Amino acid sequence: MTHSRRSVLRRGAELAVAGTAASLAGCTGNGGGSSEEFDSGYAAFFTLNDWANEVAGDNASFEDPVDVGQLGHGWTPDGTLAADVAATDAFVYLDSPEFAWAQDLAATLESDYDTVATVDVLDGLEGDLLEWNHSHGESHDEEGHDEGDHDGEGHDEGDHDNGTRYDPHVWTDPVLAAEMVDTIATGLGEADPDNAEAYAANAEAYAADLDAIDDAFRSIAEDAARDVAVLAGHNSFQYLEARYGFRLRSPVGVSPQNEPTQSEIADTIDLVDAEGIDVVLYDRFQSPRLAESIVENSGAAEAVPVTPAGGTTREWNDAGYGYLEQMTEINVPAFERAFGAQ
Repeated sequence: MTHSRRSVLRRGAELAVAGTAASLAGCTGNGGGSSEEFDSGYAAFFTLNDWANEVAGDNASFEDPVDVGQLGHGWTPDGTLAADVAATDAFVYLDSPEFAWAQDLAATLESDYDTVATVDVLDGLEGDLLEWNHSHGESHDEEGHDEGDHDGEGHDEGDHDNGTRYDPHVWTDPVLAAEMVDTIATGLGEADPDNAEAYAANAEAYAADLDAIDDAFRSIAEDAARDVAVLAGHNSFQYLEARYGFRLRSPVGVSPQNEPTQSEIADTIDLVDAEGIDVVLYDRFQSPRLAESIVENSGAAEAVPVTPAGGTTREWNDAGYGYLEQMTEINVPAFERAFGAQ
């Protein structure tokens, strides 16, 4: 991941229009971005949108441009999104090449639409990012990646400029999630000083819920009957592995573009039988076929979904599930069963 080190917030008093943004110039005068009142914004995908609305409370509302059932990384916006965002007060995003469309949009806003605050939730977390190893099998060597290693050793800022790719799924770690929520509160508070205390208070209250998720995963790690589980899909949970010492075996690896070989699938089936694993996990946003095949050809009993919490389904959306509910209602019980911590 190459970080631009954009500021968390860049806001000015007047709208500046450059030639590269001429197509948007006629669309900016009617929205919140050109108004004294701070009351609306966009966030780049489901989780950031959920957090931004939690932090904003009654003072502002945020919109997710990504449709239900889709994930924000690898997504392509339609031609009107830039104009829509430029007509609001804030854009909350993840400065990651996996969200290139959001990076490009933030760059346009910062250079040509200074009345729109841009909040990069990764600001200050450069030292906590994990390298994205696109090889198959286990996502990374657990040695040297326990909780204490989130001090960023080996991941200095220079690494972000040397072509190294970093796993963008930082939000799956509830501890780092609390820091990102605080960054949102800081950014909104600087853009809207009159409500800064409310944003900070809302972030603090939300952090208590994130602490509860952290406690739940710590309990799973402490009570686990085994130190390895199988995830039959691409692994979006490196940050949970690093935080809590979990070990997830995936025949796919971390990239959704990877295709597992027959040898890797066979090795995974052998691991299931050797470890007495009865639950095989799979990504709810991907097909369960690989997990079902492993269950059918091993001693496992069931395929159980987990969520990378980067999007939502129609069912979860209708039930009012946000990030907290996806973690507590889907991931925590699934991890409990997969690691035998019930």
